Amino acid sequence: MKRIFAGLLFGGFFVLASAQRDSIYIQATLAADLRTLNVSQEMRYYNKSDSAQTEVQLLNWIAAYKNRGTALYDRKIEDRNKELHFAQPQELGKLKSLNIQTDLSSPLTSSDLNSENLYIPLPQKLEPGESLKLQLNYQLQLPLAKFTGYGTSEQNIALKYFFLVPDSFADSNGIERKYLDIEETANHSAYWTVNLDLPTGYHSKSNLQEIHPNYYSGELQTDPVFLISFNLYPALTFQTEGRQTKVDFGYRLNAEEQLHLKNIIPKHLNYIQQKTGFLPSKIFISEKFRKKEDFFGNDDIAFWKFRFPLFTAEENMDLDYFSIISKNVLEQSLITDKNDDHWFKNGIKTYLELQYLKQYYEDHKLLGQLTDASIIGIKPLKLFHASRLKLIERYGIAYQYMMMQNLDQKIDEDFKDLSNFNEMTVSNFETGSLLNFVAEKMGTQDFEAFLKEYLQSNANQQIDTGHFLDRLAMRSHHSSAFLSNLIARKHRVNFNLKKFKRADGNLEVTVRKNTYDPVPFKLETISEEGGTKTHWFGTPEHPSQDVYIVPEMNADKIVINSGHFFPEKNFRDNYLYTKGFFSNMKKIKLKLIKDIPNPEYNEIYLNPRLTFNAYDKVLLGLNFRNESLFNHKFAYSLTPYYSTGTGQLTGSGSVTYSIMPPESFFRSLNLGVSGSYFHYDYDLSYRKFTASAAMNFAKNPRSAISRSVGVSFNHYEKDLTPEMVFENEYDRYNLWNVNYAFADNGLIHEKFFGAYVQGMQDFNKVAAEATYRYEYAANKKIAFRLFAGYFLNNKTRNDIFDFGISRVSNYSFSYGLLGQSATSGLLSQQFIMADGGFKSLIDSTANQWITSLNVDSHIWKMFNIYADAGMYKNRSADPKFIWDSGVKVRIIPDFLEVYLPVYSTLGFEPSFKDYAQRIRFTLVLNLSAVINTARRGWY
Repeated sequence: MKRIFAGLLFGGFFVLASAQRDSIYIQATLAADLRTLNVSQEMRYYNKSDSAQTEVQLLNWIAAYKNRGTALYDRKIEDRNKELHFAQPQELGKLKSLNIQTDLSSPLTSSDLNSENLYIPLPQKLEPGESLKLQLNYQLQLPLAKFTGYGTSEQNIALKYFFLVPDSFADSNGIERKYLDIEETANHSAYWTVNLDLPTGYHSKSNLQEIHPNYYSGELQTDPVFLISFNLYPALTFQTEGRQTKVDFGYRLNAEEQLHLKNIIPKHLNYIQQKTGFLPSKIFISEKFRKKEDFFGNDDIAFWKFRFPLFTAEENMDLDYFSIISKNVLEQSLITDKNDDHWFKNGIKTYLELQYLKQYYEDHKLLGQLTDASIIGIKPLKLFHASRLKLIERYGIAYQYMMMQNLDQKIDEDFKDLSNFNEMTVSNFETGSLLNFVAEKMGTQDFEAFLKEYLQSNANQQIDTGHFLDRLAMRSHHSSAFLSNLIARKHRVNFNLKKFKRADGNLEVTVRKNTYDPVPFKLETISEEGGTKTHWFGTPEHPSQDVYIVPEMNADKIVINSGHFFPEKNFRDNYLYTKGFFSNMKKIKLKLIKDIPNPEYNEIYLNPRLTFNAYDKVLLGLNFRNESLFNHKFAYSLTPYYSTGTGQLTGSGSVTYSIMPPESFFRSLNLGVSGSYFHYDYDLSYRKFTASAAMNFAKNPRSAISRSVGVSFNHYEKDLTPEMVFENEYDRYNLWNVNYAFADNGLIHEKFFGAYVQGMQDFNKVAAEATYRYEYAANKKIAFRLFAGYFLNNKTRNDIFDFGISRVSNYSFSYGLLGQSATSGLLSQQFIMADGGFKSLIDSTANQWITSLNVDSHIWKMFNIYADAGMYKNRSADPKFIWDSGVKVRIIPDFLEVYLPVYSTLGFEPSFKDYAQRIRFTLVLNLSAVINTARRGWY
């Protein structure tokens, strides 16, 4: 009966489809194995180009599901996802067979079923506006859903991007589009009819209208998606403005969730319809879409067995589903090329979020109800500025975090080239903030009237974002004319509130602007009672420092673009007080522990510090610095310590200045001076003074590759014992260094290369190190390290500057050794992977040259095996070959590891009486290293 119904409907199928619109009919049969899909597809294809076509291009994106050599594979590796890399052949997807016929000729063929772009040659040219009918019969092997969320899983079968369709965004230059799992549209504005033949007991859902069970039809501005499951998932129907909207869910909802959704979704639909004019008759929310588009930053904070909710369950659902539904409506209603114009829908979605938060969550805090969490009656989070920030300020804060590291990207960067974090902070947050800024300048009501009119008039055609910006500039009387430039490049707009003075009953406020773009700004005056008055000012098309007249006298504070209102380079120069001692100045504020900076103050952060070494024992310190969670151009840090081992004050300090041009061959140039004073042996101290310059080259934010070059000059002064003076030890010396580093922290293949030249008055040496680590099976890695060092000249008085073999000589005081001068005891067994890198205590140093190879491989759980081999030469001695081997226990990989030597040049080491003293360990107490490891794959 189903097939008879399909045939009757199909008879009028092409008549229903409007002219110049592709029409696609699919009869798809899912085999009992849930992995094989047999497809019979008939398609009316129109030539919508301006020239005749000799072939038809079809997207065969299921061919992306190979575990090597595809754009999808590369992207997943960048995202730190290795499922495809270690997938078995039977887990992957592919087009297994294909037969093609047209109404113009006999059967046609496509040369390569493994290509993501199939080219079907035509027997005669297809002129512009003409159409032909394609009959396709093919079989698909569906991939497992663990790769992208589409394919077969234990619970469901999700179908999207698997059917063969024309590329609606085909490039006239012949550039092929590859599947990247970025939810871009493959085919738009087609009329679809899909009949699914499923195994007994299975049900389906889709974003298409369901004519009867498993039979769907309708026009889509995006690609169809189907969910097939043995489970029955809920659906809710709502009446809004006299129209019915069905919301279909591709996952389970409990009774409480359904009750909340019945209350909040009508509000969402009504709100979105008022703002955009769109109200679809059906919304389908898949599990993948829900996870991708829900509200960011409202998740409960989980710690060990404790869970701390930021918002109530109903508030979380309200925030999540407004974000989800608004994006779904925009996807259904607007046609854009996601790779080129991603910011358009994402920016509008974020704008809608901002307006929704203003209306319903105006007073909600960024940390939600966590700010009121108390411990024995004390609310510790109230001490943080973050607890006073409003939820709506999250957009500007997130973007500024990336910008202050110079890791942001321009808004119109190709979507495929955006880092995962910039996808959120740039494409969504920055763009939405700019639209909100323009809306407030021209009037929210006027902006939304324009937005609604523009979206409605362009609903059935591909959006021209340039045209949108032009029309917006005209509607805003050119107050939004700056948007085109800010979207096209990484901007560093900054308004600097320099000073003010009172004159003739007004405030004369001097403001400096650093850009050629005519960006307006919002100036607010705030009285002692908290009353706020708002003034808008335009700016010229060049950098300027102008005086703006504000018609009031009694303001207590002047603020530009408050509340992270505009995505500005630096908010710290946007505040001035007008009364009291700090008039025309910023107040100073002392803060405990790191915090989101409060731009109203010059903040000094006081962070308690606790560390240890064998000679100072426990070191109790207090760090003073001006940097918190965001980097500063000018940064200082001062940390005095009390040494419990000596009863003396020790410590360190540094001052750095960073140059970070937004678009250059380098990301940052850091110039700095630093000094430190600690003990390197019992009752013996050292003083170190350094001047340095380090350049980090610009990097692709999606890439794991980084490069840097540095130069430094170091001056050292050391206390010496009488015996050390007698032995002519160095009490003071100068070192200069030039170094280069390359790092590729790839997921499967990790590579590192570093080289340096170092010298002082008595020696000059060069050294290079190369490391390669390969994950040869899931969670099993093997690493190779090659080191070579050579003295160009060596006239030193002792072995302190020699290359280390089993131990490093920490003459530069740059390694994290707990016992700098320890020669016995536990601290002497600390191992640093540097120089020769031998774990067995074979020999100490090499004063002419050394080469070594270090190999390390995983064998089982936390156990590795290692082996080292190399040669070295000392002056007046023959070259010597040495080797060792053993077992490494990875307690905390890369941070706490223990080396158990077995065989070496010395023999079978476990038989030695002092074997316990030959065991080595690594201990890395570096929080930055932990953070850098955790953020890989995001930026």
